[in-house]
Amino acid sequence: MAGEQHLQAKQPVSAVMAGPYGHPFHPILVTVPIGAWVASLVFDIASHVVDDPGFLARGSMWLIAVGVLGALAAATVGFLDLLAIPAGTRAFRTGLIHMALNLLVTDAYTGAFFWRHSAGTSGSVGAGLLALSAVSIAVLGVSGFLGGKLAYRYGVRVADETTQAEGYTTRTPPGSGTGPSR
Repeated sequence: MAGEQHLQAKQPVSAVMAGPYGHPFHPILVTVPIGAWVASLVFDIASHVVDDPGFLARGSMWLIAVGVLGALAAATVGFLDLLAIPAGTRAFRTGLIHMALNLLVTDAYTGAFFWRHSAGTSGSVGAGLLALSAVSIAVLGVSGFLGGKLAYRYGVRVADETTQAEGYTTRTPPGSGTGPSR
């Protein structure tokens, strides 16, 4: 039944590895590569408007490395979340596309790191590398949209509505005699 499949996708495959019920690790970990890669693009662009661009080109290269390492950590727990989604469902297909796009972006940035490392970082970032970063960020945005769809539309790893309702109970002041209201 669809309801049972929906509930299955909310539970962690491994609470230790993927985060406990209602607190998945994947959304926390994705902030590292997203932040690092967006900052690297800002550094790439800024390397074209300063007198000494080398420090920005080097910073961008190392931000890319941090992003790749963060993406590998996020992918590990994201894969565990994918395993909780029943195969053959729209949510599972969306998860597969989300994963494939993220792996593509991670591969692009891994290649960009080695390209930059071999090319040197004394001048401004070349047009090819700048274009690769911009396209990678755009693909990452599409993948992020799909990740949001998994969580906010399909409820993957999101607590069920009964659990969510706990956050909306109010308490009456002590001594009023009515107890908590719901």
